[in-house]
Amino acid sequence: MALAAGMRVRARALLRAGAQLRGAALGRPEPAGGGGDGARRFANLRVLVETDPAAGVAVMKLKNPPVNSLSLEVLTEFLISLEKLENDKAFRGMVLTSDYPGVFSAGLDLTEMCGRNPAHYAEYWKAVQELWLRLFLSNMVLVAAINGACPAGGCLMALTSDVRVLADNPNFVIGLNETQLGIVAPFWFKDTLVNTIGHRASEHALQLGLLFPPAEALQVGIVDQVVPEDQVQSTARSVMARWMAIPDHARQLTKAMMRKATADRLIKQRDADIQNFVSFVSRDSIQKSLQTYLEKLKQKKG
Repeated sequence: MALAAGMRVRARALLRAGAQLRGAALGRPEPAGGGGDGARRFANLRVLVETDPAAGVAVMKLKNPPVNSLSLEVLTEFLISLEKLENDKAFRGMVLTSDYPGVFSAGLDLTEMCGRNPAHYAEYWKAVQELWLRLFLSNMVLVAAINGACPAGGCLMALTSDVRVLADNPNFVIGLNETQLGIVAPFWFKDTLVNTIGHRASEHALQLGLLFPPAEALQVGIVDQVVPEDQVQSTARSVMARWMAIPDHARQLTKAMMRKATADRLIKQRDADIQNFVSFVSRDSIQKSLQTYLEKLKQKKG
């Protein structure tokens, strides 16, 4: 309980700072077309939250085109929305998905890590840490409805969920592919993957930067179910109902017990992890590698 309370204090500090971001239009209710009786929708710039208080479930959709990259603005909006849901006792579960079928999230926004100053790198990395901690330690039941490609930071978000449902499309790959970009997945990314698929499979996956198509993702255990694309959302809701049938206090205490040691590793080393990230990403060789990759992306778009 002390751990959760400490996380809420840290989150509020970040959210107060993030609330001042330019253009943040958060929490404006609008009609939820087709959402059913009692459903509500909150219109954010980059994160859409559809709530169904009667069912006790919210659906959080990333909507940062073209690939739902996790910019500082997206991270901040997401954390603010998550805070609102967790503070509302009407909601016991959340489905995490994408508003753009075809891509769940391409992961961290590389433009936040390239050509900026150390202070910006530190601010960005603190927000990434906060995202993982808040999702990983959430009292809500979290189900990832993965309706598109899910590499790197997108995979990390999905891994924090209690259950992962992946659409059966060969293009919808999932994995931590950081080494392919010339960067290294931090220890807490690694820990999350090891907790999910085991040490040996993680060693191969991380060193090779593997991205698993649906059948392989299911076989290695990085996802729990693979279903037809048009059944991802309905399956996620069915899974949610099963988990919500368990008394909250028992499930929440069990989840905290299972995840506390992993979370504590980052919490105890959080400042050092930020310093290591800033030092690493500031290297000339890493900046050149990121710039080269971003240039290739621009050429593909052109």
